[in-house]
Amino acid sequence: MGAFNDAFTSTIVHKISIFLTEGSNRSIKAKKQIIYSFILKGTSVLAGLIFIPLLIKYLDTERYGIWLTLTSIVGWFTFFDAGLGNGLRNKLVEAMAKGDYIIAKEYVSTTYALISLIFLSVLLLLYLINPFLSWSQILNTSIVPEKELSLLALIVFTFFLLQFIFNLVGIILIADQKPALNNLFNPISSIISLIVIYFISVTTNNNLVAIGIVLSIIPVLVLLAGTIFFFKGPYRFLRPSFKSIKWAYSKSLLGLGLKFFVIQIAGIILYTTSNIIISQILDANQVTIYNIAFKYFQVPIMLYSIIMMPIWSAVTDAYAREDFDWLKRTLSKLNKLSVIVFLFIVMMLIFSSKAYLFWVGKEINIPFIVSASMALYATINIFLSPYSQFINGMGKLFINVRIIVFTSLLYFPLAILLTKSSMQLAGVMFATCVINGISIPFQIIQTNRLLNQKAIGIWNK
Repeated sequence: MGAFNDAFTSTIVHKISIFLTEGSNRSIKAKKQIIYSFILKGTSVLAGLIFIPLLIKYLDTERYGIWLTLTSIVGWFTFFDAGLGNGLRNKLVEAMAKGDYIIAKEYVSTTYALISLIFLSVLLLLYLINPFLSWSQILNTSIVPEKELSLLALIVFTFFLLQFIFNLVGIILIADQKPALNNLFNPISSIISLIVIYFISVTTNNNLVAIGIVLSIIPVLVLLAGTIFFFKGPYRFLRPSFKSIKWAYSKSLLGLGLKFFVIQIAGIILYTTSNIIISQILDANQVTIYNIAFKYFQVPIMLYSIIMMPIWSAVTDAYAREDFDWLKRTLSKLNKLSVIVFLFIVMMLIFSSKAYLFWVGKEINIPFIVSASMALYATINIFLSPYSQFINGMGKLFINVRIIVFTSLLYFPLAILLTKSSMQLAGVMFATCVINGISIPFQIIQTNRLLNQKAIGIWNK
């Protein structure tokens, strides 16, 4: 029996070794990054699953709903980066593919300068207007004192905006097709935060500000440490400097970045306003229920995103080198994988009630229709993701931007209408599914035309 186990283990190791070493250098690099990312992202997912029942027990469902709604509002401020992060990503891949590291450093320095200028200005504006804001009305709650909410908002906004600046080191790692290193930041932050929150939970009770401080400051400190490490070590040649800032590059970065900016705006509208809509039409307790179901069905999306993470930059590299054979093979493999993940989503839906009971207990009841809406959302996301990554990697965003402008305008009235209908909580996610579903045929057609080098007119913009 021992000999059989040894032989079986040896065979598995051999097959994994072949999988990791066969194919082009681009494919080998992507596979290794996917394996590393699975380990790191898995740690983040596990930490996230532990966070939710811990925070609900410590804060209660209404305070946790307040926290979720506030962080959703903060998410709106990501649009101030004007797509510069994604613009830098594509420009950096192109420069490094050509071996032009001087231009690469200039792009990095200019992006850091622009984003720092933008977000520090936003932060200053926030400090000026915050005394005049009524956060209890914004968050539709009376359970937490106004002064406490105001302080919490300042803390969360301050460190979120700083986090956005320090996050640029992650863009550089992803552009260099090393997303696993970028994925290292999140589990480190999560583990440290879990430890600190556990000690807070046994010494205090219902302290929303303390939770806000921990969950806001720790990720910034981890990113700051990573930024110092990488710019003093392996990415010394890209370390930003004042003399490398080229304001003339702003137009180039913003030209591509503004297209990604519109896409980001749509993402913010679809994925951060849901909590606000639920809070205003229903209540903060429903925000908690919605987000538990959302987190559950976010698992397959997060796992799939690990595979997708190196694809964007790899597509940019392959497209710049006109390696269409690799692009076609990769898209075919990703589509097959999408079917497998879809079957996993179906199984998650079937066992969702038991999973919720095991995860958060019987105190919170999640209707099946809410779970069904989340499963549909996850399915659309999975099947659409490969095409989105290819189009983003090639920078052909003309059609996508216009579809997103139209669907974003449609989302608000549709989400409000469906939430006020008999669907209630599930209506918000069904509205998101409708919006996402509209772009599916357009993205499939455009990607296939680009890969077959038959894209002309708007399909090639």
